[in-house]
Amino acid sequence: MTQSAITFFIIGLIAVALGFGGVGGLALNIGWILLVVGVILYVIQAVSRKA
Repeated sequence: MTQSAITFFIIGLIAVALGFGGVGGLALNIGWILLVVGVILYVIQAVSRKA
């Protein structure tokens, strides 16, 4: 999940640097969402292993 988030961040940064602001912004938003979901899933997994 975090690998996909990093990939979307890189794609977004490259797109913004090349002048494609809409596509870059969308890719950065998708990367952010994937990162948040990945962190939430990691926390849930860590808590369930402790119980």
